[in-house]
Amino acid sequence: MNKQLLSISSLSVASLLLLASPVIQAYEKGDWLVRGRIINVSPDETSSRVSLNGAPLAGTSVGVSDDTTIELDFTYMLHRNWGVELILGSSEHDVPAKGGAIAGFGDIINARTLPPTLTLQYHFRPDGDFRPYVGLGVNYTHFFDEKVTGSPVYDTPGSKVKMDSSWGLAAQIGADFKINDDWFINADVKYIDMSTTAHFKNVLGANRAKVDVDVDPWVFGIGIGKRF
Repeated sequence: MNKQLLSISSLSVASLLLLASPVIQAYEKGDWLVRGRIINVSPDETSSRVSLNGAPLAGTSVGVSDDTTIELDFTYMLHRNWGVELILGSSEHDVPAKGGAIAGFGDIINARTLPPTLTLQYHFRPDGDFRPYVGLGVNYTHFFDEKVTGSPVYDTPGSKVKMDSSWGLAAQIGADFKINDDWFINADVKYIDMSTTAHFKNVLGANRAKVDVDVDPWVFGIGIGKRF
């Protein structure tokens, strides 16, 4: 009899402890996840030679500077494991001249980017405190506010630059770290296939000049998010 009472008491205590334990709220179909991040955009750039009136200048190339800025994204959960994320942000970059006849010209372009990115994500542990995910998608980058800057050789009356927009693939890996049922900390890394051609007018005494650049940035972010 005592053993039976002990067993019943043990089961009762275990049941109360289970009921008292916090229930982890998993991501579910129909959830919206909104994240704000501080990001560093770090281009892994390569470029062609700078050409004047169609003639490449030997040994020349350009670089692309880093930028630290903010990013906002919205994820809609299609399923507890699958989501679609729209990433919004803007960054500003300088383009320094390198090598050959333009080695001492400094930054020759300043421009901003508007690169909306859409990815399909897979979330591995939607009901855990640590919720890693991967994503693959497409990026469109629009360059705007382009300016010829730096060297007086470039910054001459009537000098202009226009940069082509681009389409490319995007990949990401990241994780959400649960704070409570609705709030979480986020860390995320993206690689974006991004390229452009910069078209100059009235520079270096030439009617036209251009350079092709593969920008291909790594984007490192950390921030906070909320589920709705």
